[in-house]
Amino acid sequence: MTANFEAAPVLRTGWYGWIVVVAIAVSAIVWVRIARRDRRLPIIYLAALGSAFFGAKLVYFAAEGWLHWNDADRWLQFATGKSITGGLLGGYAGVEIAKRFVGYKNPTGDLFALVVPLGIMFGRVGCILRGCCLGNVCERAWFTVTGANGIARWPAAAVELLFNALMVGVILVFRWRRVLPGQHFHIYLIAYGLFRFGHEFMRATPRIVGPLSGYQIAALAIAALGCMGFILRQRGGR
Repeated sequence: MTANFEAAPVLRTGWYGWIVVVAIAVSAIVWVRIARRDRRLPIIYLAALGSAFFGAKLVYFAAEGWLHWNDADRWLQFATGKSITGGLLGGYAGVEIAKRFVGYKNPTGDLFALVVPLGIMFGRVGCILRGCCLGNVCERAWFTVTGANGIARWPAAAVELLFNALMVGVILVFRWRRVLPGQHFHIYLIAYGLFRFGHEFMRATPRIVGPLSGYQIAALAIAALGCMGFILRQRGGR
């Protein structure tokens, strides 16, 4: 598996932007088709989308954005930088706030459990085409990705894409067999948080707390949030 990480910046940015648009459109279509039974649900989706973007920016700045302050292209870095971990944390908060605002008391997690990994899959396709979110340098092998400079790297974006594709399959099976209804998004948060924490050791991201990156701290928060939500739901609490 190979990829050219030294593609022209304009081309990479253009492709990435279009893929983000497609990801939002697909997730919105899936959400509307599944959640057509209540007019309040589109409001909750929009709140999740907006707060996810905010959270994605916030965690990016905390994890590594501040390190680019003295770079010549810092404004481009600030404009394009974002974090999936922050998006999940922000989106979760936005949903809970929106549900209280519109008075919606039913669980929405099973809907987001399909929409979120689908959106992340599209995002990681954009990462592959753009050449961002790189893995660590490693020995050349059948699974490595290689840029025009000849450096072999761990296929970080592709591995995360495959993980989310696997989770979509798992959630679909859970929906079909009616396994743990109301808990699917909590299960996804736990799985993704633990996966991202471990996989982060293979990614070329700044370490800000000993051997840990800021994204690993966010990943642990995601897993903890999923565990807390799972326990509360099992106990019958909101």
